[in-house]
Amino acid sequence: MKPIDLLLTLLVAVTWGLNFVIAKLGVAEMPPIFLVTLRFALVAALLVPFVRFPRGRFVPLLVLAMTLGTLHFSLMFSALNSIDASVAAVAIQTQVPFAAILSAILFKDPPGWRRVLGMVVAIGGVALLAGAPTGGSELWAIGVVVLAAMVWAVANVQMTRLGGLDGFTINGWMAMFAVPMQLAASLALEDGQWEALTGISWTVIGVIVYQAVMVVILAYGIWYRMLGRYGVNQMMAFTLLVPVFGVISGVALLGEPFSLALVVGALLTITGVGIIVLRRPRLAERPGS
Repeated sequence: MKPIDLLLTLLVAVTWGLNFVIAKLGVAEMPPIFLVTLRFALVAALLVPFVRFPRGRFVPLLVLAMTLGTLHFSLMFSALNSIDASVAAVAIQTQVPFAAILSAILFKDPPGWRRVLGMVVAIGGVALLAGAPTGGSELWAIGVVVLAAMVWAVANVQMTRLGGLDGFTINGWMAMFAVPMQLAASLALEDGQWEALTGISWTVIGVIVYQAVMVVILAYGIWYRMLGRYGVNQMMAFTLLVPVFGVISGVALLGEPFSLALVVGALLTITGVGIIVLRRPRLAERPGS
């Protein structure tokens, strides 16, 4: 890998890892599902005018907007008020073993003993975090993040039906379809949206812009280009750095506790995920959050 490509790929990992801290700052001031609604609205506004409507893919994209766009992000952001960003960055990695399980069931892709070992180690790492929560992490919130990871793995199955569409088209139209769903969910489950919107701070504006521009447009733009140059097998190794940067940013920027349980749990989870991606399941191809 060329040095400039290596630096760009590391920038992507840092951007995605830092996103857990950024999102936590946002949900501290705004209802979480409503925050996701605004994020998707900005993504749609920035991408949809520049991509074609995916004819013949309306239904798969609509379903993806329900699962990944609405259910996954609603669960993930709703848990962030009750979980440390560092713990969330680790727990969400369970989407990889869940994807491996789905790959074995749906695509007749036998996991083999190495991947089974990776699943056990990764899930064991998260179980350790759940058994010894620290700081601002509550057990139920860890469970919700793991549930969000399961939904993410299911969404990966749906994305196999969108082959041939570029990432910007998928992200743009998924965001467009997700906005009314997220807004309806927010109105049904939350309150204080108008007050949060009229009193929006520069911090929340920065959060929304970071997630739309940095996480989706810039980071995914770089990631898709690197995938084209170096292939999925080589690039998947860099996704292991996302939880590392997530833990580092949570501890350094939010003052979250750097406990033994966090260190051991994170190491186990990342090791387990690493074992799995050495023989990558077909469904673990979308690493960002």
